Amino acid sequence: MGENQRNVSRFDWNLAFLLFLFFCVSITAINSAQTIGQYDSNFVIKQVAFYVIGAVIIAFVMRLDSDQLQKLSWVFYGFGNFLLIFLIIAPSSIAREINGAKSWFTLPGFSLQPSEFVKVFLIIVLSNIIVKHNEKYRIRTIREDLLLLAKMGATLGFPLLLVMQQPDLGTALVLLAIFVGLVFVSGVTWKLIVPAFLGLGSIGAGILALVIYAPDFLEKYLGVKQYQFGRIYAWLDPTTYSTGEAYHLVKSLNAIGSGMVNGKGPGNGVVYIPESQTDFIFAVIGEEFGFIGGSIVISLFFLLIYYLIKLGLETKNEFNSYLCVGVITMITFHVFQNIGMTIQVLPITGIPLPFISYGGSSLMGSMFAIGLMFGISWHQKRYMFGTE
Repeated sequence: MGENQRNVSRFDWNLAFLLFLFFCVSITAINSAQTIGQYDSNFVIKQVAFYVIGAVIIAFVMRLDSDQLQKLSWVFYGFGNFLLIFLIIAPSSIAREINGAKSWFTLPGFSLQPSEFVKVFLIIVLSNIIVKHNEKYRIRTIREDLLLLAKMGATLGFPLLLVMQQPDLGTALVLLAIFVGLVFVSGVTWKLIVPAFLGLGSIGAGILALVIYAPDFLEKYLGVKQYQFGRIYAWLDPTTYSTGEAYHLVKSLNAIGSGMVNGKGPGNGVVYIPESQTDFIFAVIGEEFGFIGGSIVISLFFLLIYYLIKLGLETKNEFNSYLCVGVITMITFHVFQNIGMTIQVLPITGIPLPFISYGGSSLMGSMFAIGLMFGISWHQKRYMFGTE
């Protein structure tokens, strides 16, 4: 078999086809969004360019095998944290505050949100920590499990604090979700996991109850202002806050509801949602393609997650398995949170819909993550063909 034939057979065409379907959905939805919004910029052309850049990223990342990724894991992690630190101290000329958050490097004709890549870097370094820890401690006790949790928690804590300085709650939640997903499969005993997460859940429920029923207590004793909980109030009572914090949510509900089963058809949407091509792209899909179109999009994500789970189960490399879990957790949380906030299941956070929402940084970060999955498939088949 020639080298070209081996390369063709090693490439994961099934995963590539799924990405192509997401590309088609993205271009169609963004085209509809910019028609409704009457923007001057052609977001479709830009999104195509971002996909091309993403394909280049995939081609680079998939060449890295598990050993190379483990060696580079702390380099990626350090570089990501450096960007987050520099973002905080950089002058406003290159790190401008947008919508109350200093999350972007803004240069002429180019912008970059480093936290989108930090998510993937965290997956790589946490996977490496788990593998190294499990190799060192073959016989596990609660002491060793606590040590692993401490190492993972410290690794999470630094970028988490930097992201909250921006502040970017959406990205912070994604980082926490990645951490939780990897802890569940790390081998840590359930005697630690169950009490820890029950405790965290109780604290979260308690804080939510105070926000709803006793905001004065939080303001008096913790110095938290009531306006800072606007998104939660808007989520619980969008009608009252329809001209403020809940404006996007009310418009999103109107758009999705008016689409009914079949939708209004491509280009026939009339509900205007500011910047709908980004975080609220699912509302555009719901209005123009209805329940059927929305279900198809959700089904595509189910297929992607199923395929990645299958890939993770088939790989014989422990590090690769953890990479799969991290990427699956990241994508699943993104989808659940993004779609959930457009239909009032969850509060609004600035989390895009992977592979569909417009945005260079979010798409390239997702492509970096999916490039890891291509790499697992690529090197696994390479081993099968006996070329290593």
